[in-house]
Amino acid sequence: MWLTIGIACGAFVLLWLLLELKRGRPDGKLLKTIHPYRRMLPFVMPGRNESIVFYDDYVKAEPFLAYIRKCREKFHVDITHLLVNAVTRGLRQVPQMNQFVAGQRLYARNHVAITFSMKRKKLDKSAKLAAVKLRIKDEETFEQICKRINRRIGVERSDAKTYTDKELSIFFKMPRFMVRWALGIVRWADYHNVLPGAFIEGDGFFTSTFIANLGSVGMRAAFHHLYEYGTCPLFMMVGRIEDRPTVVDGKVVAQKTLHIRWSYDERIDDGLTSRFGMDACKDALENPEKVFGRIEDFAKDTTASEEAVTDASLIDA
Repeated sequence: MWLTIGIACGAFVLLWLLLELKRGRPDGKLLKTIHPYRRMLPFVMPGRNESIVFYDDYVKAEPFLAYIRKCREKFHVDITHLLVNAVTRGLRQVPQMNQFVAGQRLYARNHVAITFSMKRKKLDKSAKLAAVKLRIKDEETFEQICKRINRRIGVERSDAKTYTDKELSIFFKMPRFMVRWALGIVRWADYHNVLPGAFIEGDGFFTSTFIANLGSVGMRAAFHHLYEYGTCPLFMMVGRIEDRPTVVDGKVVAQKTLHIRWSYDERIDDGLTSRFGMDACKDALENPEKVFGRIEDFAKDTTASEEAVTDASLIDA
């Protein structure tokens, strides 16, 4: 009996050591050459909401509203399309923003993934929101990203069951205690880097940035918490476009403005780095033709339905 107990204890210790030594993940590479202070932060602040930093920003809306109007002559574009592309640019220009903490270690994500919320039915005010995760391909252009977003939105707004729908339907057929256990197993597997890549790929909370456009439901921007579940270190909350007093050439004028509120996990890098990434997003929105490309160079999407272009429709998610 004692021999059996000894073997079991030895196997447990061996398994624990193997899990502790496992540093590789399917979605990121462990950063080894980092400052000891930053290495210590995940232990000092184990949760994302202990290390959260909030940041306000304001973007001139007229440039991207004009860009959207012209772009819709070729294919459907709205503010959410521009936000996804702007965040992608920020992450590409400042890759330190595309890092995440998992298992109290710092990783560089090996791809760019954006999750954004949208209404399941565009014109139905009672329609619930859905989260769409889009993995951005290397060197994918503005036009390609927008058209792929349109295809994904078409699927989400159809009657077809999505991956998330199927996943949740299985979860909620189980008793509550089993749901708690299942989520506990997922968190444990994520902490020890044994969560399957297919699970990570399909889950919208394992993402570079989460975008929520509250302007699509007529609301102002709010500060959002960071989810402890998953690996998302950035949350971008966008409100409705409003006229705000702005100083132009020494005079106060009313200017159409988009209010953005960021929530940022300080453990991934310092505030100066985050500023560079957020400035890159702002620059893309205020100079869309320079950053995203000339509309004359885009190909017309003949399969897309033509939609009326009004100021109200421009904020549809």
